[in-house]
Amino acid sequence: MRIAVLDDDTNLLELVSSVLRSAGHSVHTFSSGKEIQHDLRRDNYDLLILDWQVPDLSGAEVMRWVREKISTTLPILFITSRSAEDDIVEGLTAGADDYMIKPIRRGELLARVQALLRRSYPNQHLPEHLEFGPFVFETRSAKLKHNVQGAIEVTQKEFDLALLLFRNLGRPLSRAYILETVWSRESDIPSRTLDTHISRVRGKLDLRTENGFRLAPIYSYGYRLEQL
Repeated sequence: MRIAVLDDDTNLLELVSSVLRSAGHSVHTFSSGKEIQHDLRRDNYDLLILDWQVPDLSGAEVMRWVREKISTTLPILFITSRSAEDDIVEGLTAGADDYMIKPIRRGELLARVQALLRRSYPNQHLPEHLEFGPFVFETRSAKLKHNVQGAIEVTQKEFDLALLLFRNLGRPLSRAYILETVWSRESDIPSRTLDTHISRVRGKLDLRTENGFRLAPIYSYGYRLEQL
């Protein structure tokens, strides 16, 4: 999963990054509230970890902005050096889903993050068959078919990309999010790779407005698949 971490403590950022990356997550770190706010305007994450007290914009301000402008359901874990009940209640009331008190313990951090992700994304462990309108995805064999037209020949990457788009119907997905989710840790990916695969998926699945779907680019951001 793709996780953003906000803290002005370099050592803590390194600790959190190490723990989460060792569990297979993609981690992006930020040292100021304005920095992560700027990034959230143009990118997607599956989870946010916010320190309560950072320069310029506090974690609380970032959290309230996320809940108002970005998402009411994006899981957020806040970390704080304060242990008073009122401080914890304030964080949860502001929109956090869970909290941790410093100093951060590796095992607890990973356990809380994994629990949050399980609750927020219960379908992460996919069933063998997923249906979206006329499309049927067979996840184990990476086969795709149309209820009327039959089998659709796609590569593994095209299958993964199409499934990601359908599982996020109506949600804008940034280019970085798509690349990290579909291509994982592969390096040296040509800049046009994503656009080429988007074009192939659109063509092979015939994603046109007259067929009830629209796969559209979002200028300087990414793509969104909509069901009309």
